[in-house]
Amino acid sequence: MKILVGSDHAGFELKEDIKLYLQELGHEVIDYGTHSSEMMDYPDVAFPLARDVVGRVGEKGILCCGTGVGICIAANKVRGVRAANCHDTFSARSSREHNDANILTLGGRVIGKGLARDIVKIWVESQFLGGRYQRRLVKVEDYENR
Repeated sequence: MKILVGSDHAGFELKEDIKLYLQELGHEVIDYGTHSSEMMDYPDVAFPLARDVVGRVGEKGILCCGTGVGICIAANKVRGVRAANCHDTFSARSSREHNDANILTLGGRVIGKGLARDIVKIWVESQFLGGRYQRRLVKVEDYENR
């Protein structure tokens, strides 16, 4: 699977570890930056990555910032994005199975690398269940397209 990854300075270290982990799992990774811990603004990474997830450059995206919140808000401004900020495995699985989340956001200052790897693995491997959940997504998409 091709997965797009990106972060701001606060999520840089976690992004780098996740990138390596995804490659160990056999995924192709495209890194949208940042490429250092020098301060930068998360929208500068979130918007291009989110557009490319919607444009199918990659199947899914993972974004990291300090809490995962700011970068999640930014990504969700792109039509067609369903970004979910997850700091536990239950939310990660549910975000895929129930909400068909196409971007995962994580907080580099909130969770450790071990838990982040668990969350990433579950999130990447979980599948959307459809059914009643599809009906709900259609309502969200209809509203978004108004």
